[in-house]
Amino acid sequence: MMRQMREATKPIMFLAALAFLALMVFEWGMDASGQSGGGVGEIGSVNGQPVMYDSYMAAYRQLYDQVQRNQEELISSQQNKEIEDAAFDEVVTQLLVLQELRERGIMVTDREVSEAAQFSPPDYLQAQFIDDAGGIDLQAYHTFLATLPPEQLILLEAYYRDVIPRSKLLRQVSSGIYVSDAELWQEFRDQVEQVEIRYVPMDPSVRYEDEAFSVSDTEIEDYYGSNQEEFEVPARASLKAVVLDKTPTATDTAAAYAEAQELMQEIREGGDFAEIAQAESADQPTASVGGDLGVFSRGRMVPQFDSVVFATTPGQLAGPVQTSFGLHVIEVQERWSQDSVKARHILVPITRTDESEIQLLTLADSLEDLGEEMALDQAASLAGLTSTELDIAQNFPFLPGAGQVSEGADWAFEEASPGDVSPVFETSTAFYSLELVSSEPEGILPIEDAKTAIESTLLFDAKMNQAQIDAQELVALVRGGSVLSNAAADLALDVRMAGPFSRRDFVAGIGRQNAAVGAAFGLGIGDVSEVVPTPANVYVIEVLTRTDADSTAWLTQLTEQRQSAISIRQQARLGEWIEALRASANIRDRRDVVLAPVDEDAIPQMPMLF
Repeated sequence: MMRQMREATKPIMFLAALAFLALMVFEWGMDASGQSGGGVGEIGSVNGQPVMYDSYMAAYRQLYDQVQRNQEELISSQQNKEIEDAAFDEVVTQLLVLQELRERGIMVTDREVSEAAQFSPPDYLQAQFIDDAGGIDLQAYHTFLATLPPEQLILLEAYYRDVIPRSKLLRQVSSGIYVSDAELWQEFRDQVEQVEIRYVPMDPSVRYEDEAFSVSDTEIEDYYGSNQEEFEVPARASLKAVVLDKTPTATDTAAAYAEAQELMQEIREGGDFAEIAQAESADQPTASVGGDLGVFSRGRMVPQFDSVVFATTPGQLAGPVQTSFGLHVIEVQERWSQDSVKARHILVPITRTDESEIQLLTLADSLEDLGEEMALDQAASLAGLTSTELDIAQNFPFLPGAGQVSEGADWAFEEASPGDVSPVFETSTAFYSLELVSSEPEGILPIEDAKTAIESTLLFDAKMNQAQIDAQELVALVRGGSVLSNAAADLALDVRMAGPFSRRDFVAGIGRQNAAVGAAFGLGIGDVSEVVPTPANVYVIEVLTRTDADSTAWLTQLTEQRQSAISIRQQARLGEWIEALRASANIRDRRDVVLAPVDEDAIPQMPMLF
């Protein structure tokens, strides 16, 4: 499989180029049915309307390029499968939206296009025409429009004919969204109001010994019968696995050191540091400015880098210094006492050399070829590798050394039979191959296996009940005139402090947005709460200080807050609406059939012509 993928690189890149042209056709030249000229044809359908290969490939290339731009390493086969699925989902969504536009009779008039083109620059152009006040400089925009050639104006018109109906649809879908002043005032209060508290946690899990409580078999059986969903277990598979780590070897590290030392020698012999950094440094943001890191203080950089910089005489080279980023060639330009320095660097990444990469790929190819003929243990032994045994769950397929292996899990749970050996799959950190030993479907954990966990749960419930009883005793002492800290001391309970914090903050010792946080904001200064249970603890709380929201400050930002709140709710409504469309749609995905690799052995051979 892997060799075939690499041998197919050139035709794949050629198809990618064709897909880019298909994107232009899809965006600007297709009719509403989704038909286009040529291509593989239909790879699925949405409510009977075909999903065309060209449309799918256009979305795929766009997503593929977006992912590749955001990471240095090449896209793995597992990532590629995720991109393929996302591309198909994107095309399905687009067709559903087009169908809904037709169903609702939403169209766009020439006048609407003309007005939008004159007064609303496309999103991708707006940044060029922002004036000093933050608005659109229409004069500059109109001047720009006057310089556009006819073919660009046609594309601009197509943009508005696509966007305007979708905007109308969004308004229809999200119509009726209203955010009251009361809601906005509460949201503002949640953000800015703060309290500082003194509190007593009962900490039942550590305060009470298990031996003080008992749990009967009947209670365990009753809990098991009433909470079956807690004991659902996912499908599991027992596997053998061979992992080929992509991590650079010691030889690769040595090669990177040699490269860094060559750069240092070149600089010592008169080479311009800035020019070499621009040409050779892997740190792109600083490479563009000659490796300049500017002025930074002690402790700003990672420790290995920091210690060398502040020990180097200005004007001297230092390195190579190894950090988690790679190897650094450093020049200290200036230093002010021991507190700050100005420096520049060249980053040489520690990556596999071409030779090392080829060796790894060849080894992966060999493992895959051997796995087609024999058990994985034998294949691994012949390839000089070792196999391990492990169990994975379908809902969390994790393989040590390879990470999440969803592609391998799909093979194990959906395609393989015991004894089958998989192709070699790839993640961002490793290549791997699997052999299925056995598998178990999802089900309910037997009560014998669940008994210990149920007993622990029921013991904790009993401790929580006792904690609430003891906390009530504490509250009674306070209501009788005792100060909270004194009453807590009488009962040998800890008193802690927290805050200031807002309703949305995480509070150490208490948590986030739970009953205890809510109770604190419901009290006045000096007030002590009743018993406050949360899922994991029981509290008694006293408010020491509080900062209330300023209504004048709220009114000042109310317009922007309302717009933001409505926009968030619109996007949420749109997402729900699209999910509802998908749930009710008849979606057929035929990629596994139409795009399946051709079995060359099954193709009848034409007779040779002489």
